[in-house]
Amino acid sequence: MGRSQQLREEELQSLQRGYGDATEQFAAMNEVLIALGRSSSEPDAVLHSIVASVRRLCRCEAAGIYLIEGGHLVLSSSVGFSTEYVSYLGERPFQLDRASLLGRVTQDGQTQQVPDVLADPEYGRQDVQKIVKFRTVMAAPMLLDDEVVGALSLVRTEVDPFDDRALALVGAFAAQAAVVVRNVHLISELEERGVELARKVEQLEALSEVGGVVSSSLVLDEVLSNIIMNAVRFSECDGGSIMEYDEDERSFSVRTAYATSPDLLARLRKIAFDVDTTLVGRAALAGHPIAVPDLGTVPLDPHLRLLFDDGWRSVLAVPVLRGERIIGALVVRRKTPGDFPAETVEFLETFASQSALAVWNAQLFRELETKTAELQVASQHKSEFLASMSHELRTPLNAVIGFSEVLLERMFGELNERQDEYLRDILSSGRHLLQLLNDILDLSKVEAGRMELERSTFPVTGALEYGISMVRERAAAHGIGVTLEVEEGLVTLDSDELRFKQVLLNLLSNAVKFTPDGGRVAVVARRRDDDLHVSVTDNGTGIRPEDRERIFESFQQGRRGAQSEEGTGLGLTLCRRIVALLGGTMSLETELGVGSTFGFTVPLADAVTDSSRSTDGTAHLPVVIVIDDDHASLDLTAAYLDGLGVQVVPARSGEEGLELIRARSPKAVVLDIRLPGLDGWDVLTRLRADDATRTVPVIIASILDEKSRGLSLGAAEYLIKPIGREALVGALRRVGGLPEEPMPGRDGRHPVPIPGTV
Repeated sequence: MGRSQQLREEELQSLQRGYGDATEQFAAMNEVLIALGRSSSEPDAVLHSIVASVRRLCRCEAAGIYLIEGGHLVLSSSVGFSTEYVSYLGERPFQLDRASLLGRVTQDGQTQQVPDVLADPEYGRQDVQKIVKFRTVMAAPMLLDDEVVGALSLVRTEVDPFDDRALALVGAFAAQAAVVVRNVHLISELEERGVELARKVEQLEALSEVGGVVSSSLVLDEVLSNIIMNAVRFSECDGGSIMEYDEDERSFSVRTAYATSPDLLARLRKIAFDVDTTLVGRAALAGHPIAVPDLGTVPLDPHLRLLFDDGWRSVLAVPVLRGERIIGALVVRRKTPGDFPAETVEFLETFASQSALAVWNAQLFRELETKTAELQVASQHKSEFLASMSHELRTPLNAVIGFSEVLLERMFGELNERQDEYLRDILSSGRHLLQLLNDILDLSKVEAGRMELERSTFPVTGALEYGISMVRERAAAHGIGVTLEVEEGLVTLDSDELRFKQVLLNLLSNAVKFTPDGGRVAVVARRRDDDLHVSVTDNGTGIRPEDRERIFESFQQGRRGAQSEEGTGLGLTLCRRIVALLGGTMSLETELGVGSTFGFTVPLADAVTDSSRSTDGTAHLPVVIVIDDDHASLDLTAAYLDGLGVQVVPARSGEEGLELIRARSPKAVVLDIRLPGLDGWDVLTRLRADDATRTVPVIIASILDEKSRGLSLGAAEYLIKPIGREALVGALRRVGGLPEEPMPGRDGRHPVPIPGTV
């Protein structure tokens, strides 16, 4: 009975010790896990917690974590070692060999122990043993994806081998230490990537800024100055220049420079540098950058000699190319010798491409200005000639027509049948020629901007009936029925009655002319939003797809009828121009063998007029105000909107734009952000704060990519320069700044847009 009691007490004590050990181990593990949670910010504290815990749990005198650095095992964190030992290892770290247990576990990748280092013939670090006086040592490798990154080591000063529990514990703690090392590596890599990313962002911002300047300005010196400034700044150089190439002289000259003394710049600009004998020339001919890390070690061409004498010691020349054509060279330089990193060279090649684009744009703009001036002169001469010719021919034609009518009225005696026939042919031909001259004169007036509209209020039905009456006799002669349908409520129209009837009559005449005998022509007038829409439909032959554009060109009829069909070939061209002046658009829907529908719109509402601001026949049109301080951008926007039924009113500053918006009540506003004085953000904010202008649609057109900010402040659309015509016109249509596109026809087909009117 006594023996059983004793066994139960020993078993109980053993269980209590096991429970105590397990509790202590759990607490230590929990402490380490908590520390692991903050390892990203305090990695050293976590490693210290690991060695302290493993030392306590394994009941040893000292413990340490060693990391592999530069082919050695370097003590990173320890508990229980003397200052002398730590200092000694700093000068003589453990090697990755089998002379120490640390070296062995890093080679074998397994946890091991040496029961007594003094009895181990392979143990070779007796120097450290004498300092610490340890006898038993145990170590476990720290593994990351099967790669050893360090080791965890424990020592006892007495010969006291570690049991299996201790071996398992040190292996677990070594794994946790490896996790900490991984986190440290990840954080280090993340910081490096962050620095690299910040630099890339800065470079992209610089490229974006340069790209914005290139796309928004045609002042070449301004663009090149911005490019070389950013190139020098982001390549971490001390100065630089951009050189322009002269193909005829085969030489370079300095166009602009940054961080360059006035004396050096003056001397550089006095010399033309030959393409065959200079560094910049060699780079341009080779088509890739060439660097000189030390000017003191190479032969100096005239360009490099000037730089060297001024104190510059290293140079990088980057060719500026347009395809295979040499445009110039971008040169950056430093006051100290040294290589240029590959990343810098690549970055500067991008800036060189921007320089090429800027020079190319400037050259094209100069050519465009020259051609535009020549075309304006030619257009003026053409209009003057047509007007003069029309007036000079009108007098004899009046005589031909008048005498023909007198003779046909038998005022000077009877005519025989053949004389009557010939006189009628003469009269018909004279009237045809007179109509041609009138059309030419009208067209020349429109193109020259001299056609003046005479607005009045007239009945819609009366004007439509007048047009039908003018073609009724000819239609009846061929058995063609002409019908009229006017939507209820369309009573009067405020427009130019004469020009309205001219367009209608031309469309009706064409419909009757190209409709076969026994056919039909329908005239329909309906309200479409704020416009009157008039359509003329025939069941004639229709128009071939290849002729639907050409038919609106001057002196073109399209292949709809016989070649003998009379016509000036100017009617539809003139109609399109007149409708645009009236503030409307034209449309065409047609199907070969079925027929055609020509339509046009005229605004029903009163148009805004201001004779003090417009004298070119567009004063009655809806207003679109464009606020931009760049003259070229204003001209381009006006060209995009030419012929679309709106009056473009420019403003060169934010203050002027606000005044115009309040005075003109525009259909829409196109707003740049970078403006002198009051910028675009301030203009938009004030528009939205004013009850009188709050509802005016604003389209931002800027080089700044801040769409979310613009929309949050109340912009209706946000466009980033450079802006194509389609994008601008589409944005204006969406906000109601332009007349809507033609609606689908009765059969579901969309009308064909007339060039220049939509």
